[in-house]
Amino acid sequence: MRQALFMAVQCGIRDSRKQKSGDEIIPRNKRLRDFYDKKREEGKPFRVAVIACANKLLHWIYALLKNKTPFEDVA
Repeated sequence: MRQALFMAVQCGIRDSRKQKSGDEIIPRNKRLRDFYDKKREEGKPFRVAVIACANKLLHWIYALLKNKTPFEDVA
């Protein structure tokens, strides 16, 4: 379980190119990437920042299940 959550966070914060020819790089999940960057700017090591992101993901998932609402990615 821990490894799967770790991989989910890494996929969420990883940058992806919008187009091959363009230099525009966008994160796959902007809100999660912003949270990760904030933690890194606070001086947290990589692993601590990723664990904080994993906890954030778990809270988001729990809220979706509790409220029975579908996920809507806000870009």
